[in-house]
Amino acid sequence: MPGMQNALVLLATLAVAALLVYPRLARAPTWRATITPLASIIGSGFLVLGPILDASYGMYAPLVMAALCAVAWAFGSAIRFNIEVIDREVDKRPELEVRVETLASWALAFAYFISVAYYLNLFGAFGVSLTPVNDDLHAKMLTSGVLLLILAVGWTRGFKALERMEQVSVGIKLAIIGGLLVGLGCFFFRQAGAGELVLDPPALTGWAGITLAFGLIVTVQGFETSRYLGASYSTGMRIRSMLWAQGISTLIYMIYIGFLSFALPPKALALDETAIITMMEIVAPILPVLLVAAALSAQFSAAVADTSGSGGLISELTRGTVPARMAYALLVGVGLLLTWSLDVFQIISFASRAFALYYALQALIAAAAAWRSAGHRRRAPAYLALSLLGVLIAVFGTSVE
Repeated sequence: MPGMQNALVLLATLAVAALLVYPRLARAPTWRATITPLASIIGSGFLVLGPILDASYGMYAPLVMAALCAVAWAFGSAIRFNIEVIDREVDKRPELEVRVETLASWALAFAYFISVAYYLNLFGAFGVSLTPVNDDLHAKMLTSGVLLLILAVGWTRGFKALERMEQVSVGIKLAIIGGLLVGLGCFFFRQAGAGELVLDPPALTGWAGITLAFGLIVTVQGFETSRYLGASYSTGMRIRSMLWAQGISTLIYMIYIGFLSFALPPKALALDETAIITMMEIVAPILPVLLVAAALSAQFSAAVADTSGSGGLISELTRGTVPARMAYALLVGVGLLLTWSLDVFQIISFASRAFALYYALQALIAAAAAWRSAGHRRRAPAYLALSLLGVLIAVFGTSVE
């Protein structure tokens, strides 16, 4: 049976990989625009979200996943509106909106600081997970080493060479996720046929459950990258890319959490950042190795992308007063501090708060822009309420205990 499971997972992984390199799809402008936000949304979150939701919410995990996706879709709606307004009005926007936009850019730059620490702490944890030195100390040492490597490359040579990894890592990650879903689906239906599906009660309810969900927003973050593709794609294409990315990622997440929540008993497993590896050993013996490969390539390329993006953003916001190289050094310093003072789940919570603040400001901009437009004024209260929700998430989001 394990041999059959491995074969199915490998076959599915290869089939998805073949689809991704199919010329008609790979060269399609809409897909090329979609792949960047899609890869961001289902990147790191995919590795940690399943075990966290399963252990914390039990049989209600799919409902919490649906709520996270719905909140992300709402924030995405505000950002899509802003894409349309900014491209239409260009230099005609009120000064106050421009100032809030600048503040949002600073919030995003700060969020990148935390997200790089998040990505690379996962890199460290997965990097040592299948080795004899699988412990917290060696994971942090590996994370620190990669942070310093990124600083050295960014300071001396820039990231152009490393950024070429992104397309390859995205393909690897999506192909392995395809294999994982097929393996997990087969396991789910086998458990269902044997009458062994699990209906576990939630470990968290009420306000504690809500604030933990607030602290998980970063796991569905990434759709906002469509807004910053203006140099390559039209307004309509960027809006479509976000819609497609959020739609596909929602479908993937709901299938994944649906299978995982009812097929595997969370109480039998310790919840840590690499719990997905232990879980997937039950599904197919080959999955842990594939997941580690996906984690290492995806986390490194995501960290490089966010380091580069943060450095460029800070340099632009300070009009060159703080050069990108100095921003890289500051980011790595913050990353080292977070790595040695917090665990991965705490970093996830801080990253969620940072991105929630950015989304709150984007929703506030959307509310102001909608109020100015007679045709869209009815949207303004909804965007304002969404901004307040972002503030609540930023203030009350908590981490897994």
